Amino acid sequence: MATMLLLCMIWGGQQITLKLSAPDITPTFQIGLRSLFAAVLVGLVMYFRREVFITVSTWRAGLWAGFFFGLEFLLVGEALHYTTASHTVVFLYTAPIFVALALHWYIPTERLHPLQWLGISCAFVGLALAFLGKSSPNTSAQLPYQLWGDLLALGSGLSWAATTVTIRCSVLAQAPTTQTLQYQLIISAIMILSMAGLLGQWHFNPSPIAISSLLFQVIIVSFFSYLAWFALLKKYIVSQLGVFSFMTPLFGVIAGVLILNEPLEANFIFGALLVIIGILLVSGKNWLLTQWAKQ
Repeated sequence: MATMLLLCMIWGGQQITLKLSAPDITPTFQIGLRSLFAAVLVGLVMYFRREVFITVSTWRAGLWAGFFFGLEFLLVGEALHYTTASHTVVFLYTAPIFVALALHWYIPTERLHPLQWLGISCAFVGLALAFLGKSSPNTSAQLPYQLWGDLLALGSGLSWAATTVTIRCSVLAQAPTTQTLQYQLIISAIMILSMAGLLGQWHFNPSPIAISSLLFQVIIVSFFSYLAWFALLKKYIVSQLGVFSFMTPLFGVIAGVLILNEPLEANFIFGALLVIIGILLVSGKNWLLTQWAKQ
């Protein structure tokens, strides 16, 4: 529980540091560098463990997983140009909702429980509330840009879901976790750094904030947190870990308000709460049913 709380705080804060350091290093460029340097670190781990980097049976699925992973964070980087970090983290973490819907059709054993359908309904109502009725502090001139940023962030959630479904429904489900992560990091680094160059976003002012943010993104987010997550998946039941996922957007919203002084509209607060409840019902279905059975 302590490890999952720490991981949720890290994941909820990554968009905050990207936004905070944006004047000195663009989010898209920083994310690309994060993937590149993290790929080097994971590669060193694989080398010392004598693990295989690429296999004939996994490279095609690895390309798709890497593409969707890269698309996810490319959209995150662009979303942060237009909308707040609080909005970005909430819409990004709708991914479990879309994963549950996709696996319902692809894997017979992953059929949705009525409780999960309730969670999905809550999440989509929450999304509608979060998108509609923007209020003051956003002027009419800013509103189209924020809506575009929100849509990009929601697209990143869909891309994350596509990555998860690709891994679950391919040979990557049996591949070493470091190999799967390495595919994602290498391909995303190529994609995102290329797009950053095409968009003219290779600006980097090596200020203390920019360097600290980049170190946090590389070492803590892309290296430590992902390897810790995979280690937890090998030891604990996925449903028990998934129930904690609802806390990540919660931490992200709180950090956005406290650190970046981001405004929160009333409709977004209610919408975000419904999305978080939906994530809890979908990801924590088995845990919730177990707790109710004990009563």
